Amino acid sequence: MKKLLGSTCLMLGLLGGVSASNAAECGSVTIASMNWQSAEVLSNIDKIILNEGYGCSADITIGDTVPTITSMVEKGQPDIAPEAWVDLLPDVVKRGMDEGKLVTGATALPDGGVQGWWMPKYIADAHPDIKTVGDVLKHPELFPDPEDSSKGAIYNGPQGWGGTVVTSQLYKAYEAEKAGFTLIDTGSAAGLDGSIAKAYERQQGWVGYYWSPTALLGKYEMVKLEAGVPNDPDEWKRCNTVADCPDPKPNAWPIDRVVTLVAKPFSEKVGPEVMDYLNKRSWSNETVNKLMAWMTDNQATGEEGAKHFLEENEEIWSKWVSPDAAEKIKAAL
Repeated sequence: MKKLLGSTCLMLGLLGGVSASNAAECGSVTIASMNWQSAEVLSNIDKIILNEGYGCSADITIGDTVPTITSMVEKGQPDIAPEAWVDLLPDVVKRGMDEGKLVTGATALPDGGVQGWWMPKYIADAHPDIKTVGDVLKHPELFPDPEDSSKGAIYNGPQGWGGTVVTSQLYKAYEAEKAGFTLIDTGSAAGLDGSIAKAYERQQGWVGYYWSPTALLGKYEMVKLEAGVPNDPDEWKRCNTVADCPDPKPNAWPIDRVVTLVAKPFSEKVGPEVMDYLNKRSWSNETVNKLMAWMTDNQATGEEGAKHFLEENEEIWSKWVSPDAAEKIKAAL
């Protein structure tokens, strides 16, 4: 019996040592949470899975596309950007890869991210001739500036978003000011969403920057405007994504690659199981839309949305993790 107890204690000690080793191997982790819903919930999913499944000590840091990816390249922090829209900063991402500062994990959204300028479907239905950005610019009266109804308005995202830079450049490229339009800084994600909601409530014209997948485009039916020109990848990199480029040209938004970016130092210090998870963790736009719709309806935080997803979608996330991690995560939930 003593021998059996001794063996049991030894085994528990070894298991405890393995667990402690895994925790030490992972250590502290900083995860970037961008200030839009899908990125917020994905960062919280990563936090729960890394902490509960792999013994990490993960914390979330708030960021936006431009400062986060730039910081990862220049400072090696944060460790993970779960939902990086890399085509918005092609030169910075390429430099990070070339210099060995960044590695890519999974394609977070295999369907790709869809960005552009949108208008309400009721406007499209009432004016079937309006299909392109150029068509919109002929009708400032249909998209009135709330401060000056004699002008039209194009709504932009908040500062720090890559899409805000592109919209500002396209505003110049299409000579929208000359066409009688002002460019409105909505100040925040909430401000941008609120401007769409207000337009819908009043059945007014609205045109501006937005993207998919989002819960909001599931709630408010919007139509994406055509650019009127094909996408020119070289021009997109040269000027459309560069804030101080003086001579942008009209261009079509590409379907964005949305990947998980990992700082190279972190990828080298953690065990292979953690990187295996980050290389597998991927979900469809349909899955994201449903989750965000639930979050919006329930006024849920990113953390609450992450817990709801993990509780309701074991068949999805269990394929991302090791069997041992899956059991730990289920127990924690």
